[in-house]
Amino acid sequence: MKEIKEIRKGGEQMSAEVAHIPVALTRCLDLLTPAIANSSKPYLIDATLGLAGHAKVFLEKFSNLHLIGIDRDPSALAVAKEQLLAFAERTTLLHLTYDQINQALAAAGINEVDAILFDLGVSSMQLDLSQRGFSYSKDAPLDMRMDQSAPLTAKVILDTYSHGQLAKIIQNYGEEKFASKIAENIIKARSLGELNTTKDLAEIVKSSIPAPARRTGGNPAKRTFQALRIEVNQELTILEQAIPAALAALKVGGRLVVMSYQSLEDRIVKNIFNQVVKSKTPRGLPVELPDSAANYRLLISSSEAANEAEQISNPRSQSMRLRAIERVAA
Repeated sequence: MKEIKEIRKGGEQMSAEVAHIPVALTRCLDLLTPAIANSSKPYLIDATLGLAGHAKVFLEKFSNLHLIGIDRDPSALAVAKEQLLAFAERTTLLHLTYDQINQALAAAGINEVDAILFDLGVSSMQLDLSQRGFSYSKDAPLDMRMDQSAPLTAKVILDTYSHGQLAKIIQNYGEEKFASKIAENIIKARSLGELNTTKDLAEIVKSSIPAPARRTGGNPAKRTFQALRIEVNQELTILEQAIPAALAALKVGGRLVVMSYQSLEDRIVKNIFNQVVKSKTPRGLPVELPDSAANYRLLISSSEAANEAEQISNPRSQSMRLRAIERVAA
């Protein structure tokens, strides 16, 4: 869907053309519908509401569904609220991070839900608005905050972190093997006052990576920008807390779908899912011990990518990995 929206940023009114295509929409519907359809008054938490592309379709499909929409970005929430005006009586929209599941439940006056959806990563609006600083292909301030009321920006990190801190972030969160050299050149550039915009940073990264290594893998700045974005928004720390909270919030028969867009996110989801589907009965015993069976089961044995047609029509789906799980016992 392509929409023209007015978004207010820093007191300035600006128009943004937002191209938003919900990723794996049909698959999410297939996986979450059984949990929603089996409830007389179902609740769905969209923990990464964004521009409400997924949420709107669920509300249209299920006339008795109540949506709890969470997003840390006030600008996205404003757009989502407009998108969902027709369903206002069946929506609770909250400015929270997605690990604050318990606060969301309390705000809706409930203790558990039927379905939860996570669509991780940067939203279409955040990428498409160059002022937000997420894109290495557009010159913009070094911001990268999903919540622009938060104090930590990419600029603060680049101006204040030590070489060791920068190299660790870029290596661990960007999986960048030239992290030390990139950090070294960041320190040099900032000392000369030559690191002020995303274009400056992208050029520093490019000059830090040997030419042969730049010929494959897309834009060489991608990994460093990912690392800084994760650090600015504490994405992995929040995700490590969010998935257990979401699992605990599911009622028996409830389902959780998580879409990740890079390996670090997917690894966290995979490890947590694998832990909760394990039986506590010691190996070798012929029967399951009382109260030892797993409370969850995987709906997909591993992970799924978007189908080939979607990857062609929506390039942002190409890196997506989807995992799904169901609560089977209290």
